[in-house]
Amino acid sequence: MTKKKFFNLAIVGLGNIGLNLYKHLIKNKKSIVEKNNVHFDIKYVSAKNKKKNRGISIPRKKWLQSYLDVPKLNDVDIVIELIGGAEGPAKKLVFESIRKKKHVVTANKSLISKYGDQLALLAEKNKVNIEFEAAVAGGIPIIRTLKEGLVANKTKKIYGILNGTSNFILTNMDKMNVSFSKVLNKAKKLGYAESNPKSDLNGDDVRSKVQILSSLAFNCFINKKNINQEGINFIDEIDIKNANKLGYKIKHIGLSEISEGKLIQRVNPCLIKKDSRLSNVNGVLNAVIVEGEPIGKSILQGEGAGAGPTTSALVSDICSILRGNLKYPFSVSHKKRKKINSIDISNQWFSNYIRLDVLDKKGVLSSITKIMSKNKISVKRLIQDPLKRKKYASIIIISHKAKNKNIEKCIDELHKKNFVINRPKFLRIEEI
Repeated sequence: MTKKKFFNLAIVGLGNIGLNLYKHLIKNKKSIVEKNNVHFDIKYVSAKNKKKNRGISIPRKKWLQSYLDVPKLNDVDIVIELIGGAEGPAKKLVFESIRKKKHVVTANKSLISKYGDQLALLAEKNKVNIEFEAAVAGGIPIIRTLKEGLVANKTKKIYGILNGTSNFILTNMDKMNVSFSKVLNKAKKLGYAESNPKSDLNGDDVRSKVQILSSLAFNCFINKKNINQEGINFIDEIDIKNANKLGYKIKHIGLSEISEGKLIQRVNPCLIKKDSRLSNVNGVLNAVIVEGEPIGKSILQGEGAGAGPTTSALVSDICSILRGNLKYPFSVSHKKRKKINSIDISNQWFSNYIRLDVLDKKGVLSSITKIMSKNKISVKRLIQDPLKRKKYASIIIISHKAKNKNIEKCIDELHKKNFVINRPKFLRIEEI
């Protein structure tokens, strides 16, 4: 196949990311052409609001009437989808563009995690690329690292901090000793959190990223079952303080691993020792750790979101296509990808941080330990902090390792006791 020497690009979606990409490609066109030995042009753009003041003049001839015109145009080689969302316009645009044999670059994690298998097969049949480096961890090149840099390795586990908003909140609650709500408002003012940050806080965002990473790390189809998902909404400054006293930091992680031939995927806040590699990944930074053979542990860290890091990832994908690198979207062909059965974490063993706010009266501690013993949970460390003015005590327990289902059952039983003031909290302690 003769390598193309000129590519026409269409950018669909000119929000913060799309506009930043447009400016970057215009400003750095000469450098990109020299590095790839291929010429390109931003032939068309499309956006919901054409009249919006974007602070830059875009020639009228580049504007399309509708994003749905893009797949029909013969003079478009690469479609850059920056609309977002798993359904609607983004889905229509990407599927139709690939059917019309156009390469696609996207930052859309929701779309890839939901329809990635179908899109990969369609791209393979039409001999085009669909690239999605910007969908996971922003400027950290984890997708390309798994597909190319670590191709000689057998991955055992992949995990890390994959959401800048939740990491910013937990970091600032720790450093500033303030409440969850106050830090969330600060994150919104600084642009680190959306006006509705639900998907960042409840783990939806990380869930999508974990699904994508699992598929790449283990050469399997995207698995949507049995994913344990927990957000950070319930964590308060008392938990942060307690973690520090005990020698830990609280972090929100996404993790995927193969255990006894089964896939485990989970998203949850946890306690990590202060000397862990992830404990000092703060603010909006992301970090991903890959454990494999023969490399051992490899860590990638950097900006996980924002216009700059996302643009970096998008340009990397565009350059890969410019160089004529026709690749399988998930590293191997559809036929060679596996279906790996998944399991939940019910029978997985964890040490846990348990916090109980209880009435300060006799017999309470004895009742708690009896319930724990009944559920096969033993106490490794216990701290009782009586608060006389409020007539209650805060009991902090670090448990020995126990099955997750036993911990959850124990928490439910404790919650029903009349001496327990609030729903008991528990956070897993991760050895990572």
